[in-house]
Formats: sequence, structure tokens, C-alpha cells
Amino acid sequence: MVAKIPVTVITGFLGSGKTTLIRHLLQNNQGRRIAVLVNEFGELGIDGELLKSCQICPEDGDGIDNIFELTNGCLCCTVQEEFLPTMQQLLKRRDSIDCILIETSGLALPKPLVTAFRWPEIRSGATVDAVITVVDCAAVAAGTFADDPEAVEAQRQADDSLEHETPLQELFEDQLACADLVILNKTDLVDGETKAKVEELVKQELPRVVKIVESCEGQLDPSILLGFQAAVEDNLDTRPSHHDTEEEHEHDDEIVSTHLILNRDFDPQKLQQKLQTLVKQQEIYRIKGFVAVPNKPMRLVMQGVGSRFEQFYDRPWQPQEIRQTRLVFIGRELNSSEIESQLVAL
Repeated sequence: MVAKIPVTVITGFLGSGKTTLIRHLLQNNQGRRIAVLVNEFGELGIDGELLKSCQICPEDGDGIDNIFELTNGCLCCTVQEEFLPTMQQLLKRRDSIDCILIETSGLALPKPLVTAFRWPEIRSGATVDAVITVVDCAAVAAGTFADDPEAVEAQRQADDSLEHETPLQELFEDQLACADLVILNKTDLVDGETKAKVEELVKQELPRVVKIVESCEGQLDPSILLGFQAAVEDNLDTRPSHHDTEEEHEHDDEIVSTHLILNRDFDPQKLQQKLQTLVKQQEIYRIKGFVAVPNKPMRLVMQGVGSRFEQFYDRPWQPQEIRQTRLVFIGRELNSSEIESQLVAL
């Protein structure tokens, strides 16, 4: 009997560093034949292109693409329509795949996805080796997902309507509750005292003992991330979710994605300044994309979480490529026409 393919589910909120972690793992695969399934929130796939540009394992020996992109749909809501056919395609190639990595969108709940591994069509050929939750240490320290406990308690005493938690807070907690490993990422952006406070906050949300490791830009050895043999689909009862008693769950419908494709170059610093201004004007959680830079043969990757941005050149523009600037914006009730007008005027 052919062994089941181990599948690692990598979850975490928007901009936590999931793609960077997977990119590092691909570049340090230690001979493993890895297939990657990327689920993006929105129509324009950026993360899949970032992984392909690492040029380590974009194809297997038969010239078949090993990176699959599922866009414009959250995996926890579209497992049957989007995920099942892709997994069936991968399972037909199990002899040429050592493991599968699934990067969920930043808005996905991991538990519904893991539950799909109980389906007969998947169960016979694959098992969830582990769920890894990536936490943006700097974002949590800034209070993105947790208010000061004393302040929250004082507000609750004054207003009963605050007893419920925000959808984003619940999502953060559900991603932690399902984890076999928590990666405290971007620790270089906070001091030791702040890091310790974030780690303690994360521990309070874990329903059982789970190892927490620190990371800067996802620089972790593959042996830390693979080989758990947890068979997560068989022990979901130990991973509580806010949605366990619901037939279906709903996302915050006000959180949307919009994208821009502009056939022009931008000065990176001026563009970043403009994007930081837009973040202040609108409730933008995440910005990511590729930028064409004047007189540069390389494609610039620009990523932002709130007002914090990073840039790097990932690869040369290909001869057949159009030098375009392509950006994805994820946030609440975004004014896409205003975003476009401000960037076009830059």
C-alpha cells in the first residue's frame, strides 16, 4: 500500500509571513519534491507568482507545474468546488510528490479545510501532517488582535454589547486553536519585553500545549516544519473553533479585495509613501504586488501590513512580459476608485 502524502497546512492572518516561510522552505527543500497549493483572497494571484519566482521547484521532472493557485475564493468556504479537484489531481501524482504545502488565505479558518481530509476521495491518499500558524509578532504587539485586557474588561462592565468579539479576533483565535506549531514571526521588529508579552498572549489562546518558535522572515529549518505525523483530521475534537456549533460560517462581508494593473513604472519610495497615505485614509489591512521601476531590469516586490512595508527584487522581467505594476489591496469597505485615482495621479 502506498503511503499517504503528508500535507502541511500553513495558516495565519493577512501579512503574517506565510508566503515568505514557504518560499524559504522551497529554497531549502533538502531534496524533497514539494507541491504547493496557494489560496488567495481576490482575483489577482501574487503569492503564487512569488513562490514560482524562487525557481527552485516550479516544475517536476515531467515539466508539470507543482504550484497550484486558487484565487477569488476562501478555501474554508470552497473546499468542495476548488480544493477537492486540485487534491485529486495531486493524488494521481503521488509517486512524484514527497509532501504538499497548503497556504490558506489570511481570512481562512483552518478547521473546515482539515475536515475535508476525512472525505473518502482524499483520506485514502493524504493526511494532514500538521497545521502551522504564523503570527505577526509586531502586528499583535501593536494591538491588532488583542486589546489591553484591563481596558477591555472595564469597557465590558460599562457596555454589555462588547461581550462579543470582533470577527478578526475570532479568526485569529481559531487559527491558533487548530495549530500544531506556532511561529512567532517578525520578532526582529520588537524588543525582548514586547516579544515575551506577545508569546504569553498567544499561549493564553492555545487550548493545549503547542510549541512556539521564533522566526525572522521565515528562516527556519525544514525539520522544524515537517514530519509531525499528527494526522490532524483524526483529532479535530481537541481543536475548538468559534464555529463548531454552526452548520456554516460566514466571513465579514465588509472585508474585500481589490486590485490594480497599471502599465507604467513607479519610483518605489514615492509609491510606498502614497500607499502609506492610503492606509491612513482607508481601513487597508494588506497590500502586496509587483512594481515596475524605471531603468531597473528586475521586478520589485512590494508588501505592506498596515503602514509597515518591505521591498525586494525577486527576478528579472522576462522578455515576453509586459512591465506592469500590479497591486492587491485587502481591507474593509475599500474605495477602489479613490485608490486608483491617487495612484494614477502619482
